[in-house]
Amino acid sequence: MTLKQSSLLGIILFAHGSRDPQWRAPIEAVAEQIRARRLGTKVCCAYLELCTPTLPEAAVNLIAAGATQLRIFPLFLGVGKHAREDLPLLIEQLRAAHPDVAIELLPTAGEYAQLTALMADIALF
Repeated sequence: MTLKQSSLLGIILFAHGSRDPQWRAPIEAVAEQIRARRLGTKVCCAYLELCTPTLPEAAVNLIAAGATQLRIFPLFLGVGKHAREDLPLLIEQLRAAHPDVAIELLPTAGEYAQLTALMADIALF
């Protein structure tokens, strides 16, 4: 499902999670970059396990802030079990809980050629 330009977009950066609070820093840095590039954009980080907020909590927070559409970007490099199985179930649950909200699930970060090219550039230079 693609999102309409006229609706208020909320972006959720979805990552695995860790008990180590420093682990979140790169995820939160991506959120800050989004906010800086498009002022007023509603962005929230969410985690599968071990820390909060969870994906459902992040969705509720963004919807409460006025988002009528959600774009979920899984910050996974690989397309493992979490991306293939766990996340689609969570998306189904979100859509059932919020039928009036358009929910778009992006491919995982590692599926984008731009990211793999950037990582190769970093390694080479």
